[in-house]
Amino acid sequence: MAHPAANSSTPSKLREFWKSLGPGVVTGAADDDPSGIATYSVAGAQLGTALLWTSLLTWPLMAAVQSMCARIGMVTGRGLASTFHTKFPRRVLAIVAGALFLANTINIGADLAGMADAMELLTAINSHLWVVAFAAFITWATIRLRYIALAHVLKWLALFLLAYVVTAFYLHPDWSPVLHDSVIPAVPHSRAAWATLVAILGTTISPYLFFWQASQEVEEEKAMGRHTLVERRGATPAEILNRKIDIGIGTFFSNAVMFFIILTTALTLHTHGITSPETSKDVALALKPLAGRFAALLYTVGLVGTGILAIPTLAGSAAYAFAETFGWRQGIDERFRRARRFYLVLALAILAGMAMDFANINAVKALYWSAVLNGLLAPFLLLGILLVASDHKLMLNQPSSLLGRVTVAITTLVMFGAAIGMFIV
Repeated sequence: MAHPAANSSTPSKLREFWKSLGPGVVTGAADDDPSGIATYSVAGAQLGTALLWTSLLTWPLMAAVQSMCARIGMVTGRGLASTFHTKFPRRVLAIVAGALFLANTINIGADLAGMADAMELLTAINSHLWVVAFAAFITWATIRLRYIALAHVLKWLALFLLAYVVTAFYLHPDWSPVLHDSVIPAVPHSRAAWATLVAILGTTISPYLFFWQASQEVEEEKAMGRHTLVERRGATPAEILNRKIDIGIGTFFSNAVMFFIILTTALTLHTHGITSPETSKDVALALKPLAGRFAALLYTVGLVGTGILAIPTLAGSAAYAFAETFGWRQGIDERFRRARRFYLVLALAILAGMAMDFANINAVKALYWSAVLNGLLAPFLLLGILLVASDHKLMLNQPSSLLGRVTVAITTLVMFGAAIGMFIV
């Protein structure tokens, strides 16, 4: 007969495990925002299952990059832009911050449009009203909620991504060709296919995630009472290992969802000749007669949940980049009056994204090309991350491991190669 203590320890261990998950899971889940969902939907609609293999490739690459960014934040006690400032002139960082703000604003605008379209399908209320409502609510929540509360909410929102896994299994795919395309890479043969590959890499290994991951490590330490730079500097092997596990789980979850979104749209839209969806609403409406009302409902609900998760990440990463570049007071735990410029950049990114909806910009095309922009910007940022993470002095004799540096170097080469392929094919 089992001891009561043994039985009660299982839920306790599960609670402790859930509590140990943090920035890694949130960052991984934020990667599958409506922008990512649209990019993966376009990939599945245009090319079928031909790019399923990318989800297996990007998991270890994304995990290595995010682990390196996390280590920089944990060891130096500073965000990514602050550490870049030791290597590069401020004008270069200002250009990077500006490019990040532009790409993130496009993402936010398209995310808001995707969420609003989904809610219009569910409620029949005009999508413009939903755009304003979502923008106002997310701006208010991000400014008003303290880091611990916001992180807790974002972690639970990550569960919305399971909708896409359920949808794919609901379609009962023939797993033999699916497994073939998952493990045997199909090299793109057209410029459009190369651009899709760059977009997938850009939305999966995305610049805003680099900045967010490092900055959230700083926020985590502030939440533990380490308010000064001296208190935050350095990290124990156990802390680094726990974050690697956290990131490994988050990135696996992210790439698994990517796999099932591509699979779902390949089995439905691509199979029936619908290769150019214009909006997330088009994808959801096309799914209804092809895959059933249940699949369309899961797709739309997933869009709303992931958008609420991702938009604070997108706006926040741009705000962190500007604040660290120009030495402003920053942090989600700061009150508005103490970090006005930080919060104004955050709010401006969301409001500018909201304005996109009223300018009638094609959301899916905007998302797609912002992902391409991210794919072109990311490898240059990765070079900077490698320089910082390899610097023994800056990293307090806790540089990234050789394996981590080699993996991130490979990631950089892959992203440069895909970008070159897009322009020369």
